[in-house]
Amino acid sequence: MRSTTILARLIRYALPHWRLSLATLAVTLVGTVADLAIPQFLGQAIDDGLTDGAQNVLYVAAGLVVAFTAFKGLSQFGRQFMAEVLSQRVVFAIRNQLYMHIQSLSFRFHDQTRTGELMSRTTSDVERVRRFASMGIFQIVQILLVTGGVAVVLFITDWQLALLSLVIVPVLVSIALSFAKRIRPLFQMVQEAWADVNVVVQENLAGARVVRAFAQEDAEARRFAPVNALLNDRTVTVMRMFAMRAPLFNAILGAGQVAVLWFGGWKVIEDQITLGQLVEFNTYLLLLMMPVRMLGMTINSFARAVASGERIFDILDERSDVLESPHAEALTKAEGRVTFERVGFQHEHHSVLSDIGFEIAPGQALGIVGGTGSGKSSIINLLPRFYDANDGRVLVDGTDVRDLTIDSLRAQIGIVHQEPFVFADTIRANIAYGRPDATREQVVTAARLAQIHGFIETLPNGYETVVGERGVTLSGGQKQRVAIARALVLDPRILILDESTSSVDTWTERAIQDALRTAQQGRTTLIISQRIRSVRHVSEIIVLDHGAIVQRGRHEDLIESDGLYREMWEAQEAEAERLRREAASAGASPSPVGSPSS
Repeated sequence: MRSTTILARLIRYALPHWRLSLATLAVTLVGTVADLAIPQFLGQAIDDGLTDGAQNVLYVAAGLVVAFTAFKGLSQFGRQFMAEVLSQRVVFAIRNQLYMHIQSLSFRFHDQTRTGELMSRTTSDVERVRRFASMGIFQIVQILLVTGGVAVVLFITDWQLALLSLVIVPVLVSIALSFAKRIRPLFQMVQEAWADVNVVVQENLAGARVVRAFAQEDAEARRFAPVNALLNDRTVTVMRMFAMRAPLFNAILGAGQVAVLWFGGWKVIEDQITLGQLVEFNTYLLLLMMPVRMLGMTINSFARAVASGERIFDILDERSDVLESPHAEALTKAEGRVTFERVGFQHEHHSVLSDIGFEIAPGQALGIVGGTGSGKSSIINLLPRFYDANDGRVLVDGTDVRDLTIDSLRAQIGIVHQEPFVFADTIRANIAYGRPDATREQVVTAARLAQIHGFIETLPNGYETVVGERGVTLSGGQKQRVAIARALVLDPRILILDESTSSVDTWTERAIQDALRTAQQGRTTLIISQRIRSVRHVSEIIVLDHGAIVQRGRHEDLIESDGLYREMWEAQEAEAERLRREAASAGASPSPVGSPSS
C-alpha cells in the first residue's frame, strides 16, 4: 500500500471535523504571519536606531517585537491544543472502528491471528497515528507556509542573497525524502518486533499459573530475551540512521548561513544593502532553519504513522468469511428444528467433517459423542455460524442459516463451551452477560438450574461479588456452572452443551444433569460429550470418528452392538468402577453438591 494512499485514508477520518481542522489551519497561518513580521521589525529598528533621535522608533519596534512574539505564543498554544483535540477525535474513530471490525471477523481469522498482535495494532499503532495527526500534519502545513513566506520576502529584499540562501532547501528536501523512503520499512519492522514482544508478554501473563506450576520462569525469560533483543536491535538501527542524518542537515544549514553572512557582509560594505537588512535577512534564514529542522521530526512522525496505518488498514481491510446475506431474514418465534444436510467442513485445508446428516425435532435432544479430534465441536460451531460449512446445508426451522441474520440466529442459541470464560466482573453481570436487562429473579432462577445459587449465597456480597480476571477466584466447576447459568438466562430455543460438565466432579455432574433435564424441556438441545453418562438419556445419539458419523441410535441399542460407542462405554464404566473401589478403600466420601471444592 502506497504512503500517499495510507495518508489519504487517515485524513478521511478528520473530514467530519472539518471546522476544527480549518480553525487549526487558520491559527497556524496567523502564527506564521507573526513569525514573518518579527524580522521586519528587527531590521527596521537597527537601521533607524543608527540615526539621530531614533529612540522612540526603537521603543516602538521593541514593543512590536514583544507583541508579535506574544501573539505567536498564543497562536502556538491554540494550534497545539486544537490539533491535540482533533487527533483524539480521529483516533477515537479509528480505535472504535478497528475494535468493532475485529468483533465482526469470523473465528477463522482469530484462529490465524495472535492476540498480542491485535493488541499491538489497537494500541501502539493507533497511538503513532495519533501523534502524527496531532502535530505532523500541521507541521507540514507550517513548513510549507514558512518556507514559502520566507522565500517571497527574501526575493523582495535581495534576489541574489535569496538564491544563495534557498539553494540549500532542495538539497535538504531531497535528503529528507530519500531518508523517509529508507526509514519507512524499518519502522514497519520495529512495529512487527513490538507485536512479537506483546505476544510473548500476553501469553506469559495469561498463563502465569502454568508457568509457575511447572517452574518455567527461566525458560520464559529465555523465550522473551530474543524477541526483546530483536526489538532493541531494530530500534537502535532506526536511531542510528536518525543520528547520522542530523549532522548532515546541520552541516548543510551551517554552510548556507556562512555563505549568506559572507556575501551579505560584502554587500553591506559596498552599500548595496543596509546592516538592518542583513540582520533581517539572517533572521529570516534562521527562521527558515526551523521548518527545515522540523522536517526531520515530521518525516519521522510521518514514517511511523504510515507504517502503523498500513498495519491498521491490513486489519480493517480483512473481510470475514462469514457474511450476512443482504436478503437475510430475522429468525423470530423459532421452533428449534435443527437439520444438517450432508454437511462437509474443512479447516486450514484439512477435512474436519464429511457428509454429516441428522435432524432434531423441536424440543428434542441429540447427543454427540466421539474421541478427541472427531469433529464434535465443529458441528456446534456451524450451527450459530461461527464458521460456514463448505458443503451441504445447516438449517434452523427449515431455513438455511446463511439466509438468516446472524444476530437473530445467535439470539436463539444458548451455548456452554468446554472451556468457560468468566469476566472480571460481578457474578450477576457474568450470568446476565448475554441479557444485561435480566431481572434478579431471572438471574437467580438460572443460577438455581445450574446448581450454583447455593454457593453464591455463601459469598460476602452474594451476586454482587466481583470475581478475579478470568474467574481466577472460582474453581473450574464453579466457572462451568456460571457459564451454564449464563446460557440459561437467555431462555434460548436451542441449547448447546459442549462438554459442559467436563470440569466438575461426578456428584456435581449428576446434580447439574438433573437440573439441565428440567431446563431442556421445550428446548432443542445438542449435548457434546466424551462422557457417555451425560448423553445416555437422550432420544438419539450420534457417534463421530474422524469427522464422519459411524453409529447412531439410542443408548440401549448402541451398547448392545459392537462398535466405538460400546468400547467407550465399557472403558468409562471400568474407569468409574476403579475410582469407586479406590475411594471405598481410602474411606473417602463424596463432596457435597455446590461446595467450593467442586
